[in-house]
Amino acid sequence: MPDVVFDVRWPDGSTQSFYSPSLIVKDYFEAGAEYTLDDFVTRTRECMTLADERVRAKYGMGCSESAMTLAGVEYGVKRFKAREAAGDSDADGKVTLERFRSWGPPQGY
Repeated sequence: MPDVVFDVRWPDGSTQSFYSPSLIVKDYFEAGAEYTLDDFVTRTRECMTLADERVRAKYGMGCSESAMTLAGVEYGVKRFKAREAAGDSDADGKVTLERFRSWGPPQGY
């Protein structure tokens, strides 16, 4: 099953990479696009649920990695929401999906 890593930049400028066991994530996000915290977690929840269902259909069991990705995104969003509520201006803003990466061999091989 094709998988992909997507790199995000949080509102404070920190970066984090997340894994998707399915390319479905590319249907929900666009490289270079910005998303509100709420939109980002909603889209992640939807696409990780579908990714898990695809893995379950193909292999007969779900994918713990998609659950871990969702948990990581939910934690990050919760952290920035708390910082926003406390008045931290570095926490205001949007999440940027910077790029998608694949685990495949380098091009040319």
